[in-house]
Amino acid sequence: MNPSSLDLSIVIPIFNEEDNLELLLQEIRGAVDPLQLPYEIIAVDDRSTDGSLALLERLAKEHSMLVVVKHRINSGESAGQAMGFRVARGEVIVTIDGDRQNDPADIPNFLQALGEGVDCVCGIRRKREDDWVKRLSSRVGNGFRNAITGDKISDAGCTYRAIRRRALRDILVFNGMHRFLPTILRLQGFTVIEMLVNHRPRVAGVSKYGVGNRMWRGIVDCLAMRWYRARAISGSRMEGEITGASGPER
Repeated sequence: MNPSSLDLSIVIPIFNEEDNLELLLQEIRGAVDPLQLPYEIIAVDDRSTDGSLALLERLAKEHSMLVVVKHRINSGESAGQAMGFRVARGEVIVTIDGDRQNDPADIPNFLQALGEGVDCVCGIRRKREDDWVKRLSSRVGNGFRNAITGDKISDAGCTYRAIRRRALRDILVFNGMHRFLPTILRLQGFTVIEMLVNHRPRVAGVSKYGVGNRMWRGIVDCLAMRWYRARAISGSRMEGEITGASGPER
């Protein structure tokens, strides 16, 4: 596979999702293979304690488009996404969760929505298949987040997105980045839109997030985004392409 010819990279942060991985890979292939475009699937294992890594390494031998990246220490979903961004070769990057609650059948819709002049498409869960506590906390959290940051994101907790790789060159990497990525991109001058996506109940594994491990950190992060709004530098400040033999590959 030509390293410079990929159209799409699908990034999946993984932590203890052994029972979901094989079916998720099959579903992604079922959605993307018919598009007949060069793509890769990047699974970033965040130091899983179950059999996720061993399974991924076996699946990589069976599926040539699967790339497995291993973290040395458990670092969280934001670090997993950032690592995937770093190694991705596709001009478009789709981020999808490893728990199979995101529906890979939406990937073609993301690519269609990512039209000319659009840098990022964010998912809005059409019918959220979570308990009422998570739904209520997300509603309150989204309202607070938008009030503090001045942004308008309908479903910040949905990290199912399609992003042009060029928009990620100056991205801030911090614990919690994955929830604020649309806001960061907008503050850097990129165009972000939203679209409805399917949401499915979790049928295997356990959720890694709850109200307790998100609320206080989220408040602090919102305040940080308010500061960043006054300090952000345009991510599209470069005019044209880099010329000369010393220019970077991408």
